Amino acid sequence: MAHSIADIAAALGAEAFGAVDLLVDGAAEPGSAGPDDLALAMTPAYGDALAKGQARAAVVWPDADWQALGLEAAILAPRARLAMAGLTRMLDRKLPGEGISKNALIDPAARIGTDVVIGPFAVIGADAVIGDGCWIGDQVSIAVGVTIGRDCVIHPGVRLQRHVRIGDRAILHPNVTIGGDGFSFVTAEPSNVELARETLGDAPMSAPADPTWHRIHSLGGVEIGDDVEIGANATVDAGTIRATRIGQGTKIDNLVQVGHNVIVGDHCLLCAQAGVAGSTVVGDRVVVGGKAGIADNLKVGDDVVLGGGSVVLSNVPAGRVMMGYPATKMQTHVDSYKALRRLPRVLKGLGKG
Repeated sequence: MAHSIADIAAALGAEAFGAVDLLVDGAAEPGSAGPDDLALAMTPAYGDALAKGQARAAVVWPDADWQALGLEAAILAPRARLAMAGLTRMLDRKLPGEGISKNALIDPAARIGTDVVIGPFAVIGADAVIGDGCWIGDQVSIAVGVTIGRDCVIHPGVRLQRHVRIGDRAILHPNVTIGGDGFSFVTAEPSNVELARETLGDAPMSAPADPTWHRIHSLGGVEIGDDVEIGANATVDAGTIRATRIGQGTKIDNLVQVGHNVIVGDHCLLCAQAGVAGSTVVGDRVVVGGKAGIADNLKVGDDVVLGGGSVVLSNVPAGRVMMGYPATKMQTHVDSYKALRRLPRVLKGLGKG
């Protein structure tokens, strides 16, 4: 669908200049943009690339001389990535399909709202509740009693287990699994890992008389707030007695693992391959970088930022920026890293003495 430059600017709350009635039907990088594309040249670094493409219109940085760049029309974007969010939302294609596929398997006791799309081979259990306007893709599995709010998008292959409650406008990407049992086991006598923790490794490790791991079942389910997005192949485990909780507006990337009993606050970001171990509480607006890990039974305060690859082994006060393994304050980590890099020269100097 084509949009005018004027309409796009209005949707973004931005200013448009030049031939604002010009129509575009897609977005492209400046160097590969065609005459019907809106080029995205949102910083000066992209200015030279415009000459390599055929774009007649572009989104440009605030003080760009768009006419000197050879454009017929331009949209000025003071905050480039925010403009990108609005533009991509506007240009994104509508999800395919209408109504409920004849190949979906829906229990008669399930309650399906109005204007719901359900794809082929989806399975919906008894007493499940699907809110109005939801889009459910192929081969989705929704267990008995699951509740899904309004206007949610559940992509193909998602698995929602028992006792899962999802708020409005959630987006679950392919193969997300919500509500699987937590990784929780216990031995008849204290295990080596319990002894190691209690004695800080001083106690000798030995084979127990009965090494059997007894499974602790997960009865608490998962509660997910409004406007949560969870990336492909991510998992959120069910709580043991109370629910694991993900706060409203939180975004979880691909391949993230959230353990049982965890509480994640509102408007957090958990980046790819991050892991949060059981019973940890993560505050509001926390950013967990890629491959970062948080140990079990900890508290991470509001507005904490954890750098990529960080490993948190103790509580983190609110507002801290943490890096490293074990995670320390960012400046402490940087100072330690610089000192470590200087160490070979220092030792070499000592040898000469």
